[in-house]
Amino acid sequence: MRINVFGLGYVGCVSAGCLARLGHAVTALDINRDKLADISAGRSPVQEPGLSSLIAAAVGDGLLQATDDAAWAVARSELSLVCVGTPSAPGGALDLQYVERVCAQIGTALRHAPARHTVVLRSTVLPGTTEEAVIPILNRTSGRRAGRDFGVCYNPEFLREGVAVHDFLAPSRIVIGQLDTASGDALAPLYQSLHAPVIRTTPRVAEMVKYTDNAFHGVKVAFANEIGNLCAALAIDSHEVMEIFALDTALNLGPAYLQPGFAFGGSCLPKDLRALLHRACQAQVVHPLLSAVFTSNEQQKQRGLEMIRRAGHRRIGILGVSNKNGTDDLRESPAVEVLAQLLSEGYDVMAYDHNVLPAAIVGANREYVERQLPRWSSLLCPTLEQLLAHAETVVIAARHDEFADVLDQLRPDQVVVDLVRIRRAHQLGTRYAGLCW
Repeated sequence: MRINVFGLGYVGCVSAGCLARLGHAVTALDINRDKLADISAGRSPVQEPGLSSLIAAAVGDGLLQATDDAAWAVARSELSLVCVGTPSAPGGALDLQYVERVCAQIGTALRHAPARHTVVLRSTVLPGTTEEAVIPILNRTSGRRAGRDFGVCYNPEFLREGVAVHDFLAPSRIVIGQLDTASGDALAPLYQSLHAPVIRTTPRVAEMVKYTDNAFHGVKVAFANEIGNLCAALAIDSHEVMEIFALDTALNLGPAYLQPGFAFGGSCLPKDLRALLHRACQAQVVHPLLSAVFTSNEQQKQRGLEMIRRAGHRRIGILGVSNKNGTDDLRESPAVEVLAQLLSEGYDVMAYDHNVLPAAIVGANREYVERQLPRWSSLLCPTLEQLLAHAETVVIAARHDEFADVLDQLRPDQVVVDLVRIRRAHQLGTRYAGLCW
């Protein structure tokens, strides 16, 4: 393919060199003439292991050239990748001036482009930027319309300094945020020789994925450091602890617990986190991140409660009150806390959970629920059908298989507050409210 790469910073140089390595004809563009001279001479403007040899080979093979003539480059190519910087502005916002300037250049060039062209933003930008900033500039400067006359995609990069060439050529996934199918179809062949899953989604999702990655990386660093600080205070080898921790790829380093939904609870997580924080306090070790976990968890409970209140009904039915599917453990269950709070506010609340049988709730489990809800057994419906007959607002608080078809059984006067995303429910419109989706 014939590709332009606008911006010869870190991402642009790596993208240009690697795309040429894949056999594409690449034109590199920048306002810095020294960078253009470096590329023309077969040198990399940035330091990155393995990149200089890629660029030298690409220039020698005639697959990589440099220019500052955007109109010429756009006219003879199929794709333009925007890889310019997005530095921080005062207050933490992003400075989009370089993105806006390059998009205006590309848009002006599109006025006279002989064939359909696709503009691909790779710069890190906040969700909504492609649709709210990039496309309006391209439409205005080109006199054309995105999606009809030219394509637009957001294609985030996941490159780590020091191993960026490897990351580009052996990616974990390729994310294409496409304005429309034709835009995605134009970009996808660029990566067809790479062995990685290709996810085609909306620009907003693709933009958010990049920020989710980086936010999680920051959380991981802070988490490891806070554990390390406590280990040091207790004379424990923190690296040995984290090496053993990382061996669990099902829960610790896997997708578990990474589905947005309701608050956590149970007999272990709250108790053990409280104990760890208490021990850290005794050792005079501050844990800002771990201490904030309870605050965040409480806010998620309050968010769910407020959604239930906003529904405007008095008769509430809660589906699922145990901590996990397949158990009857009610200890520190967030659904039990929500039920107790609604009762205290005068709501008529009933609950259904086929795992929770009053006669089988014993020991610490029974002691906990009786402290929270003295008449808890009278609040349980024996069947799902009985709860649905009672409720005006149906609250789904557990992802039990039995609840999967509840959305199809609702009366026209009922609404759903879904705390777990039992399934997509676009057909219900305003009668459906998801906790964080």
